Amino acid sequence: MRILREQAPGWRVPVVTLIAETTGDPFRVLVSTILSLRTQDQTTAAAARRLFARATTPAAMLGLRAATIAKLIYPVGFYRTKARAIRSVCRTLLERWGGAVPRDLDALLTLNGVGRKTANLVLTLGFRAPGICVDTHVHRITNRWGYVDTHSPNETEQALRRKLPREHWIEINDLLVAFGQRVCRPISPHCSRCPIAAYCPRRAVAFWR
Repeated sequence: MRILREQAPGWRVPVVTLIAETTGDPFRVLVSTILSLRTQDQTTAAAARRLFARATTPAAMLGLRAATIAKLIYPVGFYRTKARAIRSVCRTLLERWGGAVPRDLDALLTLNGVGRKTANLVLTLGFRAPGICVDTHVHRITNRWGYVDTHSPNETEQALRRKLPREHWIEINDLLVAFGQRVCRPISPHCSRCPIAAYCPRRAVAFWR
């Protein structure tokens, strides 16, 4: 983790992290995370800019029709479904929490379209609260390292909660997403320029560069 932290300034920061750092707003972290699912960062960033130029609160977001939100966030993946999910989330936030995003994992998981990855990212980035956000990068890389031996992101999260020192919980997603996008790619990872290659057994890696 120390080596990756030292290398991180040379990598592109994930868009949701940038939104969290520049706004400090859990609501915008929540919405941008929903937008980011199965969508490239560049597309997510542009969609988030357009959407937040029109609305930055649950009440303001509900003032937009689903079709308007869909048009603003296009071409993110599943943009029509996400537009409806965002309106549903905003309605629930207003009805149950007075428009505030709850700082509680179980409460976040009750929101439409919010799974463990999204909920943990809201906790860690939106509130700087302990949590482990496991996306495909974290799941793949920690298994590739042999640090865990799991078959799904949910299993990986539970394994990391048992094994990973708590001081690394918040930062692991940011570090491994950037690392996974630039170096430790799903196919043909760049092992020849990996800063931690000496520590990696390359589990399930058939070809590398």
